[in-house]
Amino acid sequence: MTVSPTALFNLLPAILRIRDATSQSVTPGLLTPANRALLADLLAKQASGPLSAADAQSLAYLQRQAMAGPLASLLAVLTEQVAVLQEDLDQLYDDQFIETCANWVAPYIGDLIGYQPLHGVTAAISSPRAEVAHTIGYRRRKGTITVLEQLARDVTGWNATAVEFFQRLVVTQYINHIRPQCAATPDFRRWEALERVGTAFDPIMRSVEVRRIGSGRGRYNIPNIGIFLWTLGPYSLTRSPAVSADALRWRFHPLGIDTQLYTAPLTETQVTQLATPLNVPAPISRRVLNARPADYYTGADNIRRSLRLYVGPAGAVNAVPAASIRVCNLSDVGTGWNGMPPAGIYAIDPVLGRIALPPGLAANTLVQVDFTYAFSADIGGGEYERAASFASTATPPHLVHVPADHPTIAAALTALSGAGVIEITDSGRYAETLTIAASANSQVELRAADGASPTLIAGGPLTLSGGAGSSIVLNGLRIAGAPVQVAAAAGNALGHLSISHCTLVPGISLKPDGSPATPGTASLSVALPDIAVAIDHSILGAINAVASATIGIADSIVDATATTGVAYAALDGASPGATLSLSACTVIGKVNARQLTLVTDSILLAALAPGDAWTFPVNAARRQEGCVRFSYVPANARVPRRYECLPESAPTPRDALPRFTSLRYGVAAYAQIATTAGASLQSGADDEGQPGAFHAVYQPQRQTNLQIRLGEYLRTSLEAGIFHDS
Repeated sequence: MTVSPTALFNLLPAILRIRDATSQSVTPGLLTPANRALLADLLAKQASGPLSAADAQSLAYLQRQAMAGPLASLLAVLTEQVAVLQEDLDQLYDDQFIETCANWVAPYIGDLIGYQPLHGVTAAISSPRAEVAHTIGYRRRKGTITVLEQLARDVTGWNATAVEFFQRLVVTQYINHIRPQCAATPDFRRWEALERVGTAFDPIMRSVEVRRIGSGRGRYNIPNIGIFLWTLGPYSLTRSPAVSADALRWRFHPLGIDTQLYTAPLTETQVTQLATPLNVPAPISRRVLNARPADYYTGADNIRRSLRLYVGPAGAVNAVPAASIRVCNLSDVGTGWNGMPPAGIYAIDPVLGRIALPPGLAANTLVQVDFTYAFSADIGGGEYERAASFASTATPPHLVHVPADHPTIAAALTALSGAGVIEITDSGRYAETLTIAASANSQVELRAADGASPTLIAGGPLTLSGGAGSSIVLNGLRIAGAPVQVAAAAGNALGHLSISHCTLVPGISLKPDGSPATPGTASLSVALPDIAVAIDHSILGAINAVASATIGIADSIVDATATTGVAYAALDGASPGATLSLSACTVIGKVNARQLTLVTDSILLAALAPGDAWTFPVNAARRQEGCVRFSYVPANARVPRRYECLPESAPTPRDALPRFTSLRYGVAAYAQIATTAGASLQSGADDEGQPGAFHAVYQPQRQTNLQIRLGEYLRTSLEAGIFHDS
């Protein structure tokens, strides 16, 4: 029940109201909270100068509404306290139900039903509300394979499926219970079964395997249940310009490299049946796409699926209908490609990420694509949510959009005049040579809009400069073709540079096979003294920085494209570079810094080449200050004092063995620690997570969550094993 102070006042006898009116004054308690705030703002404006006519009129109106005597003021205070009490009582009632309770109440309700709390390490599983709400439903289906799959999805936040391996055993069959799918030998006419061999969806029958599934080695046995997890997540690109090799040959990837296309998984709101390949971010094979194109290609219904092709002249690029699409093996044949299509047909190779156009199209034909790729985390830019990282969250006074307001970034920079925000609203490809200059005591932010992932192909160095007290912010960009440079030019007094959710392509640009074009070139060069550079959630090539600068890097990858390359040094590529801090970073290549202020939860993967001029793969010129903690650094590194660092803190050298799925940028599992890496490296961070750029994925904690739940929901005598399918 809500009662206004005015309504209560009107219930009083008239004589009391008349007497009270003789002592009226402005009483903000009679106003709504919004009007109280407006009244306070107008009074503050009035104190600092004359009000406009509209503001003066609003102030007079609010003051009339707030006029009240002592009795009315007392009623306003009482009414406000009654409202607080009423809200508290309403919340107490809501706290009895898991759907409406406050966050702090959820674990207590869970305790009433025997819920065991888990590591709430990521946003997807940070609150136990959903799992507590589902617990009763889980227990009603306890022991079934579908509840195990749903548990795996809920407590890890990853795509998952569960497999009963005893259903895939070759056994002597009872004549009254024949299982025709359990053939002792596979049918080589069934191509799809052979396509899935070795994956979570492998239907081929096996003989009994006696190794324990808990070790991750054994699988096919009567008590075994397999939980398959996809730690690589799906990421989309929308209306992204394809890159041409010539008029007929194109590639999906905006950097012009071959890339595997992945399934955009269909979301299951409730797991009533086991996952299929369409429910997980699995690689798309040629045979599967050819057999079921409607499951992967976005058709006339415009329901977003895994891929789509748009072709046409500028201004009239339209979707290609599914009937005109063919799946081909477009691998290299001599100087061309295999399987080039005839007129009217468009060929797609999902394994190589290639497109072949039919002959006879106009010379100015453009190609755009929707497709899904895979990666380990939200770093390096992409069409994922990252609005919280914007330097200017509110609409700034100087905001221009590309391409809506200006067709090019250079034109937008000219219109901005050294202060404001440029927001790129699409996932386009911009071939420009840019110079960004911020005015004194101002900030220029060049960013991709939330949900956009543009690519800048720089024709020359992206030069940054500014006046005294200025700053420049780069956010959400993929930059290739040339390095980013902060030159020590006359008049350049740029004070701060921020690079967030960006990719400065390692090797500057990539060859079609994904190898770096110029592996020895730094992607970021900082020659300006005393500048502060902050880098987070980004992927960069080598960094060269003058010793008097300061650089802090968090949740990022710095890649010299080889462990013997120079990842971090001064402008000459050998002398000690700027003072450096690393938090949850993976650095591939040698490091020479003036000072390592703090290195925590990081991996520095460096080695000396035969005959190398460097004495140490990782070196800090000043070692009296700084600390290296919970990180992997080479044993022969010359760094400040270490605390719980690998490999020396590992029980054996094998336990600290650094192994990665891939160290080549452009591969889905780039910089991902392999499951065969040392056990100490898998949990070497300060919170027992993985060190490196993907520390915030919290992979060990998610897996521990799943093991806790499996112990509760597995049937008696069954044992589960956890496998990473990506």
